[in-house]
Amino acid sequence: MMIAEILAERIASVRFEALPDDAVHWARVAILDTVGCTLAGASEPCARIVAGVTAAEGPCLLFGSGRRAAPLDAALINGTASHALDYDDCSDTLGGHPSAPILPALFALAETRATDGRAFIAAYVAGWETETRLSRGVNFHHYEKGWHPTATLGVFGATAACCHLMALPSAAIATALGLAASFASGVKANFGTMTKPLHVGHCSHNGLFAALLAADGFTANAGALEHRQGFLHVFNGAGNFDAEAILREWGNPWDIVQPGVAIKQYPCCGSTHPAVDAMLALVREHGLTAAMVERVESWTHPRRLAHTNRPDPQSALDAKFSVQYCLARALLDGCVALQHFDGDSHREPAIRALLPRIHAAPQNGMPVADTEHFGAEVRVTLTDGRILSAQVARPLGRGPTHPLPAALLEAKFLDCAARALPMPTAVRLLAMLRALDEIRDLRRLTEAMASAVALAAD
Repeated sequence: MMIAEILAERIASVRFEALPDDAVHWARVAILDTVGCTLAGASEPCARIVAGVTAAEGPCLLFGSGRRAAPLDAALINGTASHALDYDDCSDTLGGHPSAPILPALFALAETRATDGRAFIAAYVAGWETETRLSRGVNFHHYEKGWHPTATLGVFGATAACCHLMALPSAAIATALGLAASFASGVKANFGTMTKPLHVGHCSHNGLFAALLAADGFTANAGALEHRQGFLHVFNGAGNFDAEAILREWGNPWDIVQPGVAIKQYPCCGSTHPAVDAMLALVREHGLTAAMVERVESWTHPRRLAHTNRPDPQSALDAKFSVQYCLARALLDGCVALQHFDGDSHREPAIRALLPRIHAAPQNGMPVADTEHFGAEVRVTLTDGRILSAQVARPLGRGPTHPLPAALLEAKFLDCAARALPMPTAVRLLAMLRALDEIRDLRRLTEAMASAVALAAD
């Protein structure tokens, strides 16, 4: 059997009743977090531009608005919004953001048919497992080569999740995965621009598109993954992937449980987070202010520094990928928050004066192949000559062993949702998402959001 055929059988076999409690728990956490991030990102220029270019009328809500669009357009627009702020969850296995490619497609599909919370969660977990199992076969060569795994691998997750929600037979799922192999795209050269979140919208759209085409009898090569001119050979090259790793230990344990989902504390690239945690620890412990600091040195894993060594960010999006800017904000403001990436915040005189004092370098002795690559060390030289330092092995929220406390998760959700919804609706939505597996029809969620926006507009 072909890889896609084996994966298809496994995707079709996922049942909510058989999922362990911790898989359901982390699915609820990740879905709640992603909905909040999507609502916050809906008003960002990238999402608005995509909506203006597309958005044919249809039944599916565009998050953060009262507008509705055709399913594929809704997946594209909401997918772009979900990643617009780079605040959505992460996966060590994927080397990217696992939920944003899947959920906008699933929400769009769920608005076209009665879907309860349990079916939604099962489809989501099937999609997560698919994209991360593929990741095990191609990373980190795939990541280092310059592909954006959130998009190039996320499209398979979106495809699998939509196929599962539609209860497609295994043969159709294998066809859809073959289609996804041709839809995969996204290069890291576009990080720091609107194109990065567009990658996510594009693969969410394409995952749903692949499932819908396969359901209607469209054809594709079920061997498109391992074919000599297929995904694995073209994207990674011969000798740079492990096909057996893709099929090994499916659901044992579920990847959403181990190594699990990473929830972001800060609305910027996750590769900056350990250094930010270290800086904030120094600020809290020593009462640091910018005036006290002569020089800051930051060391992170070479894989993390490759796309975050941006000493002179030229836009708000660019600033999200600048470890220097994020450290400057942590030192100057004692936090890193949504408003720090609004408008021309990166041009504030106090920030511009501080940036030349912040220096980033790769950690010595950190092998590129190392799987523990989310540590950082920050050393601060004060104007009085004292030197302070802090180390972080893994930032808070980076997986179930370092979970973001429930209070911080909920505060993050409400902060995000309140950018698009009245606070009473955000609170109600939070309660609904916490009990997602008890919801009988997912359209209750989107109707609550749409009605709140309509009332606010009157």
